[in-house]
Amino acid sequence: MAENPIIRLEDIHKIYTLGLTQVHALRGITLTIERGEYVAIMGPSGSGKSTLMNIIGCLDVPTRGRYFLNGHDVSQLNDDELARIRNKEIGFVFQTFNLLPRTTALHNVELPLIYNGLPGSRRREKARQALEKVGLGDRMHHKPNELSGGQRQRVAIARALVNDPSIILADEPTGNLDSKTGEEIMEIFDHLHAQGNTIILVTHEDFIARHAHKIIHLRDGKIEDIEEMSQSVEEKR
Repeated sequence: MAENPIIRLEDIHKIYTLGLTQVHALRGITLTIERGEYVAIMGPSGSGKSTLMNIIGCLDVPTRGRYFLNGHDVSQLNDDELARIRNKEIGFVFQTFNLLPRTTALHNVELPLIYNGLPGSRRREKARQALEKVGLGDRMHHKPNELSGGQRQRVAIARALVNDPSIILADEPTGNLDSKTGEEIMEIFDHLHAQGNTIILVTHEDFIARHAHKIIHLRDGKIEDIEEMSQSVEEKR
């Protein structure tokens, strides 16, 4: 029996009401993403890619339609249930890093494990392993202001990994970095994918999207095209 896709979206609509105006951000998105896939979501401003990312990441729920994550319908869960799903299933990496400024890299990476109630010694060991996986084992006791932008993003990736999530969801992960550092960060994502992680990348930059194996192009809240990449960037090297 074939394994269920990790993500299945069925006729997803999202409508925001702004005063007397209704904004149709998503207009009937149907999509499946298999376990272990590396997918990029692209589209111009206003195409719906941020809204789609928020729904996939359980930060929001659709107005209409169903979203199955790991076989479970999460489209109608309440805020507390969504928070539990997010912490267990999804590792987030944001453009702005979202690190606590007054605490160390190690403690920043520990945070999802604190919410999960993991004992202190096990928590620190898992956080240390995650930092070593992104090449920051020698910086774990530094605070964010003692790290470069690329190192801060590595901390954010380690934090996303520490719970062994089903999905790594990255929103413009190189947007605040120079091109050389951005390429180094993308090499980390390539390596994580090669280890079996499911990665969903939201970007407006074509050369970043081409690290993925599939590019979903959105326009006006609909899927305009799905581009299957014959070779990803890391395979061309």
